[in-house]
Amino acid sequence: MGIVDSPTGRRHKKKGRRQSKRHGFHLDMTPMVDVAFLLLTFFMLTTTFSKSNTMEINIPPEKTEVRVAENNVLTLRIADDLTAYYSLGENAPRRVPLYDTRDTRRLALSGELRQLLRQQTRSNENLVIVVKISEKAKYRHLVDIIDELNLMKIDRFSLDDYTEQDALEIQRAI
Repeated sequence: MGIVDSPTGRRHKKKGRRQSKRHGFHLDMTPMVDVAFLLLTFFMLTTTFSKSNTMEINIPPEKTEVRVAENNVLTLRIADDLTAYYSLGENAPRRVPLYDTRDTRRLALSGELRQLLRQQTRSNENLVIVVKISEKAKYRHLVDIIDELNLMKIDRFSLDDYTEQDALEIQRAI
């Protein structure tokens, strides 16, 4: 609050000049500091602290080679469109929709792809899923696939480079 101090006592007048009264002014900053700290604590306690969305990926050492039988490898290729192509071993790739088109508000992996992954991992416990994504595809596709594999508790998957051979394989898709 502000306080105005008025002097007590007499003022002597000089000839010809009128001396003005001088009032002292004192501003109390305590309430303003209280309000500032109140607002600071309010905003600190009501804002949500965002956690960084990270995914842990274990990368093996460079010179590690793992041999897997060809009939135990399911290759999942993603081109630039919203279609996935899967092949088991040396079989010709088959087309499966990547996202469910019924829900246009959010993109969810298609039930057909989920069912395929669930069925293949149940029928073959030694199955390794190799995910190959084209440079033209969006990064979100990779994240969605890895999220889905983690939700299904499938931990035997690998990421590999998308090559020209993969593009040729997609062209011969059934």
